[in-house]
Amino acid sequence: MAGTKCYISFSQGGKSTLTSLSSCKNNISVYGKGTTLCVPTSLSSCKKNSKSSLRVARATLAMDFLEAEEVKVDVSSILKVTATVTVKISNDVSLVKIPWPYPQNDMEPVEKGVRFQLVSTELDPSTKKPKVSKECVKDWSKCPTRKAIGGTGCLSFEVELVMDADFGEPGAILVGNNYEKELYVETISLDGFVHFSCKSWVQPAHISKEKRIFFSNKAYLPSQTPLGLKILRTKELKNKRGDGNGQRLPSDRIYDYDTYNDLGNPDKGPEYARPTLGGETNPHPRRCRTGRPSTIADVTSETPVNTLISSTYVPRDEAMEGTRRNDIHMGIWKGVLHNIPPMVTTFCNENDVRMDFSDLTRLYRSRSEAEMNLNMHGLLKFLDISGSIEEIFKFQTPKNLSCVTSYEQDDHELGRQTLAGMNPISIEKLKVYPPVSKLDPSIYGPPESDLKEEHIIGHLNGMSVQQALDENKLFILDYHDIYLPFLEKINAQEDRKAYATRTIFFLTTMGTLKPIAIELSLPPNDTNIPSKQVLTPPVDATTNWLWRLGKAHVCSNDNGVHQLVHHWLRVHACMEPFIIATHRNLSIMHPIFKLLSHHMEHALAINAMARESLISANGIIECGFSSGKYSTEMISAAYRDWWRFDLEGLPADLIRRGMAVPDETKPHGLRLLIEDYPYANDGLLIWSAIQELVNTYVNHYYPDENAVISDKELQSWYSEAINVGHADLREANWWPKLSNPDSLTEILTILIWTASAQHAALNFGQYHYGAYVPNRPPLMQKLIPQPHDDEYASFMADPQGYFLASLPSLFDSTKYMAVIDIISAHSHEEEYLGEIKDAYIRWTGEPDIIDAFYRFSVNIKKTENEIHRRNVDPRLRNRCGAGVPPYELLIPTSEPGVTGRGVPNSITI
Repeated sequence: MAGTKCYISFSQGGKSTLTSLSSCKNNISVYGKGTTLCVPTSLSSCKKNSKSSLRVARATLAMDFLEAEEVKVDVSSILKVTATVTVKISNDVSLVKIPWPYPQNDMEPVEKGVRFQLVSTELDPSTKKPKVSKECVKDWSKCPTRKAIGGTGCLSFEVELVMDADFGEPGAILVGNNYEKELYVETISLDGFVHFSCKSWVQPAHISKEKRIFFSNKAYLPSQTPLGLKILRTKELKNKRGDGNGQRLPSDRIYDYDTYNDLGNPDKGPEYARPTLGGETNPHPRRCRTGRPSTIADVTSETPVNTLISSTYVPRDEAMEGTRRNDIHMGIWKGVLHNIPPMVTTFCNENDVRMDFSDLTRLYRSRSEAEMNLNMHGLLKFLDISGSIEEIFKFQTPKNLSCVTSYEQDDHELGRQTLAGMNPISIEKLKVYPPVSKLDPSIYGPPESDLKEEHIIGHLNGMSVQQALDENKLFILDYHDIYLPFLEKINAQEDRKAYATRTIFFLTTMGTLKPIAIELSLPPNDTNIPSKQVLTPPVDATTNWLWRLGKAHVCSNDNGVHQLVHHWLRVHACMEPFIIATHRNLSIMHPIFKLLSHHMEHALAINAMARESLISANGIIECGFSSGKYSTEMISAAYRDWWRFDLEGLPADLIRRGMAVPDETKPHGLRLLIEDYPYANDGLLIWSAIQELVNTYVNHYYPDENAVISDKELQSWYSEAINVGHADLREANWWPKLSNPDSLTEILTILIWTASAQHAALNFGQYHYGAYVPNRPPLMQKLIPQPHDDEYASFMADPQGYFLASLPSLFDSTKYMAVIDIISAHSHEEEYLGEIKDAYIRWTGEPDIIDAFYRFSVNIKKTENEIHRRNVDPRLRNRCGAGVPPYELLIPTSEPGVTGRGVPNSITI
């Protein structure tokens, strides 16, 4: 009976354990229909004694059997299998759980405990329904096998499940909760041979009568689903989709779509109203639906959540829990403490205190953590803060600023950070000089730039402009078209002033970038103010200060585009529809769900927090960035005019920006035009490792294009992500066609890259690159003075004072620093790319897949070693040299905290 795998139950002293014959080191043959076993004389590796009776349950996995001495076995009785259950009982006081706004279902009193019932992969031939075990109810608090699992908050206990001898292979387990509180089920393991990675909250029966369905860790494409699991597979997906109606409750596990219609609150007044993101007027990816009631003033707007008593709905298993939530709360409290001194200073003055460089130097700790006293108790211990009282009010000194000696970026550092800073994905090759706008000239004026040959010719090392273009020596940071349509509104706001900027860089013989011209544009409305002006490197004291102010405006725009477009839109917002579609369309048994699951964790919860406090009315972005209340409109314009999924992969993005050209002779199939481009060089190593893993994985499950096309769950997943989740761009012709294994590999590699390495490169360097505000101000309060301005005389008299007055106030600066300190930190329970913790369990019986993940882990470790080597290579001047910080953002591993390195599996903070 080749092609059959058998499980043997050894009954010893009334207790049975179920063992897979594949785990025995002996040769076994099976004849007939399960009535006779051929077993070797020696069974030393199986649980057996001389009085054991063998009972067999047949399953569907392949196993080779060899001839051996025949032993007849009675298989007429029942099987008993021991399940080891790992659970977590949460005693945290959480706004998600208190109060419980759930209907109390009318139910008869039930036995306290957890209910378990196994489901076979086979159908009962008489009922045509899945075979099930006898239901078992176990009160873990009274279980003699209960034991705590140190340091995890979990405990385990054993449950004995009884089934018929011909039960077959277990494929699912139904779990009910007869306690008063929800219960987190971590794992269930049947005698070590069948595993269920549950990782989910099970609600008490008075909230949800239905038992939860957990499938074993074996992956099945839809067409391969065993008959006994087909109904459950369909039912579980239906449960997660919901019906699209009603307000979501904290206990729900429903994934659905909605527009961003909850960013404002018109009931507080028209000044708090904000446009809906998503739809024809303001295109945007969709979010997870919450179903809260509409506002009174505007029925199209959803009432914002009251964060004092509740939190924005995310499906229950997406909510922040335990250590990760505590880490965020700890970061918030640290931020409060750090802001006390500037807050007191501000409140003691009638107006916001202007930034002063001496104030900045006092904001940072002067001593390392190792030199501090260990006076840790009470609040200080909770906040993980050591040292004197003075030190707890100070910020960590940014890595990028080992000592504060300058109050603005020098030209070399500005160029270096375009390649190795917190926003290394805006720099482009300059294709045409002067650059030309793509905006409507009837609205925004002539598309031609005011940049002329005479502005840059003296900085090209003797080259002509055309020669510099031909030899790939000119590059640009172009923020003209993204800012200009909104400048009139932005600059009408109080204490907000911005330009549409273009910055030209020259690639030196040392492989570094040097800024050689800055163009500053305004809407062509005021005849008294020039709509365009060009700044070039300084030649005297006055032009030196003007150049510094120009660079500050460039960095402010760079900061805004980084946060709004590259970080929020391209990573957080554009990933959310794919995450929702994955849960709605791919069964947890689906191999693609299993591949993506680690890369989807935490993103919905973080995005929900962003809607509460980051991109909402009067949120962090509006209060802290130049774009203010028009930030979301800028995001929408970037999504409509610029974002393309097919160009979100690293190689395609580099080619789109002209930073690389295809070259099949190079290791990654392309050649970088700037050889020392740390983000690209390190990123390509990670991209290639991900691509290799995904390619092996996809081809294992999908040997040909028919397998991809005929997978209904997979096709529904991709179609829904586009047509519903990205509905405003569904008609675009650039979406990859999901038609073969290669296209599936491309799509999945983009998603995993975006959630892991791309997010890491954009997020975890924010504090170390941005915490010295004069280097990267999030907003500017003044335009560059013109000779006819009233303020020109004060600028000439005190240029440093004018520069400082252009920056955010001291209190606004420290608020911004506290925010980027929180979001740049790694949790104590972070899981990093390449870490292999449970591959042998998650892909039980799939040795090729397990091997692929171990190769991936090795490749990621090699990447880390290579990055360390590059960071000490003196030839690489953008990452090594006197006073030059190493580029560490794509080093895969990290310690907890604000480290400026580490690539988590998913979008986390």
